[in-house]
Amino acid sequence: MTKPTLAVIGGTGAEGSGLAVRWAAAGYPVIIGSRSAEKANTACAELGALLPAGSAPLTGNGNAAAAAAAEIVVLSVPYAAQVATLDQIAAACAGKVLITVGVPLMPPKVSTAWRPPGGSAAEEAQAQLGEAVRVVAAFQNVSAAHLQDLSWTPECDVLVAGDDKAAKQTAMTLAADAGFFAVDAGPLANAAVIEGLTAVLIGINIRHKVKGSGIRITGIPRA
Repeated sequence: MTKPTLAVIGGTGAEGSGLAVRWAAAGYPVIIGSRSAEKANTACAELGALLPAGSAPLTGNGNAAAAAAAEIVVLSVPYAAQVATLDQIAAACAGKVLITVGVPLMPPKVSTAWRPPGGSAAEEAQAQLGEAVRVVAAFQNVSAAHLQDLSWTPECDVLVAGDDKAAKQTAMTLAADAGFFAVDAGPLANAAVIEGLTAVLIGINIRHKVKGSGIRITGIPRA
């Protein structure tokens, strides 16, 4: 069965590029979106060298064009760029699922949880895009350190929050195909807690001198 085309907006960054590689290797056609189509294409050329034979195509384009050409949109940009980026792609996201991996951090205290005015970055994205877009929060607690290494087996789980059951299932399927165990973490309002955990993990990484601490949920049977 043909898998849906994904647009990873902000796919030239560490998190977005790592997820793009894992999804392309799993058979999803991926379009990397960037403010510069040239930058996106350069990233694709570099990332393509990491993919095994038989992977789905990895292409680049500007943000709006990438979102328009995809069936599912993944937003992976710094919180400070979220509003402007969503303005660029809002029309192209109508009727689609948008998965946001963004985390609101307040420099210089990035290891201290901070809640934005709208409750969470995910809730602010939903408010900005409106009901025509089904926003899901996922991958906030995943370190980018090992994502591009396809030989790495993830030990952490992906918490998925959203108000639309089918949209959450879409995100959970993508998490599984990227090698993660996905957990339904409830409504989009819970994204505030999930995003806050990232600041906690940053502090843990600093104090324990590691790069990839993560969250693992116990008590759930795993296949």
